[in-house]
Amino acid sequence: MPIDEGRTFLPVRIAVLTVSDTRTLADDRSGDTLVDRLTGAGHILADRLIVTDDRSAIIARLHAWIDDPQVDVILTTGGTGVTGRDVTPEALAQVQDKEIPGFGELFRWLSYQSIGTSTIQSRATACVARGTYIFALPGSTGAVRDAWDGILASQLDSRFRPCNFVELMPRLIER
Repeated sequence: MPIDEGRTFLPVRIAVLTVSDTRTLADDRSGDTLVDRLTGAGHILADRLIVTDDRSAIIARLHAWIDDPQVDVILTTGGTGVTGRDVTPEALAQVQDKEIPGFGELFRWLSYQSIGTSTIQSRATACVARGTYIFALPGSTGAVRDAWDGILASQLDSRFRPCNFVELMPRLIER
């Protein structure tokens, strides 16, 4: 899909949240991958944190960033599987105004190219919450790369045609 070089690139302020009971900033490779890709694309890292696989902790962090005017987009990594501790999609469901079902569908289609039917175990999802985009990605570095390279790099680029998420930002909270 084409990038229209005649349009102005608008950097987006992105917060990265790793959901994990075991990772730290020192060994969070998926978070590092997201930070490298978003800053490499010209976007702004608004914040980066790690929270445990605890629904209340995830929801509290999401609410704080949703209410922060310096955060346009939240990328989460981890907690999207099917085990008992995987609660990121449930946390998103509690803060969302509108689900973006096509994100999870497209992510699993892209992921299928890499990992085959194992992609069915992913509950990657996305939503809009009070004017902030939230994308919940699996915790593996391969999944993060698939999501960024295959979807987010273009949809978070204001020059991407025929349309992109950035151009909709001013209208996300209209009624």
